Amino acid sequence: MAQIRPFRAYRPCQGMEKRIAALPYDVYNRAEACEVVKKNPESFLAIDRAETQFGKEVDTYADCVYEKADQMLREKIQEGKFVQDPTPCFYLYELTMDGHSQTGVVGCASIDDYRNNVIKKHENTRAEKEQDRIRHVDTCNAQTGPIFLAYRKDQTIAEVTAKVKQQKPMFAFVSEDGIGHKGWRVDETEDIAAIADTFAKIDKIYIADGHHRAASAVKVGQLRRKQHPDYDGSEEFNYFLSVLFPDEELYVMDYNRVVLDLNGQTREGFLKNAAKIFDVQPVNAAYHPQKKGTFGMYLSGQWYQLTAKADLTKDDPVEGLDVAYLQREFLQPYLDIQDPKTSKRIRYVGGIRGLSELERMVDHVKETQQKDAVAFSMYPTSMAELFAVADAGMLMPPKSTWFEPKLRSGLFLHML
Repeated sequence: MAQIRPFRAYRPCQGMEKRIAALPYDVYNRAEACEVVKKNPESFLAIDRAETQFGKEVDTYADCVYEKADQMLREKIQEGKFVQDPTPCFYLYELTMDGHSQTGVVGCASIDDYRNNVIKKHENTRAEKEQDRIRHVDTCNAQTGPIFLAYRKDQTIAEVTAKVKQQKPMFAFVSEDGIGHKGWRVDETEDIAAIADTFAKIDKIYIADGHHRAASAVKVGQLRRKQHPDYDGSEEFNYFLSVLFPDEELYVMDYNRVVLDLNGQTREGFLKNAAKIFDVQPVNAAYHPQKKGTFGMYLSGQWYQLTAKADLTKDDPVEGLDVAYLQREFLQPYLDIQDPKTSKRIRYVGGIRGLSELERMVDHVKETQQKDAVAFSMYPTSMAELFAVADAGMLMPPKSTWFEPKLRSGLFLHML
């Protein structure tokens, strides 16, 4: 059963939340991160990506970068830009995008639940990507980016959430990208107990987004256990910062694909091969699939509706996913995308960027390289599909889910 516990968060002082809140560290490349921090030096991205404080000659992963992150965090706390609550609390964090709202419980999850598969994963992690956040968390002695967790909706938590949200929020602002953010403190003893006791009866919680951050936090916890062999399990390093959302409120977007060439095929030959795998119909406008088993395809200025052939689909948590069908039946045999994790000929485009981005990328290849590229628009993977894969102890193909809106870093900090 899940151990979710309250904690004494460090939070931006009142009025600083909007300036401090930052998108996750891995949304940006180095140049983009530097531009964000130059525009807003108070952005938490300056701490999450402290290489922004150095010239290009300093390596992103140099020791001084992590030491600078720690220094900046301590300075901002000393300056009063962050305050710590006096007693352990839960918090609520609401995000609103395009009129859709989702509200999560901010708390700390157990590293043992992660290791024992109470907290279920659906993606592999890569050690080299983990190492950066391991060093950041360990050096700063703090978890700054929350892990996005999901659970099956529970009535008790819904009732506590509704009650607390009747109060005035601690913060409320709209970020530059139009996303609304609100936060509340859950500090009544009975409400804290109700949340903790309810999660203690839930045996499955799922990582929606943040697999590498979660793995890094757990490994820092394990490192601290080795450094403190007399630990008793109550120490903060045994837990990691999380926001837990009920599944029914989450919005999963499509994660689309662009292949940069046709693998030597003519357009005519390519379309003939596509017809072996799909029912292919030209359409007059950009096509966003409306149901599972359908795909959009953009080729040479023309959109097509593709429908998977029933005799090629599979009844399996992973192989039954649309992203798996496309990879197995078409991208691998006809476009020679053998390993979608490492191929340099494929690009992945989050649905937040729209179908016009697919058109732009394909048209750009045509204009600059004088060859055809092809894009595929996907029907979003559902939360039910994500849960089924995780429950089966299986892993999704790369780039199967795109969650929006993204949780902001810097609004809640968990000190180890």
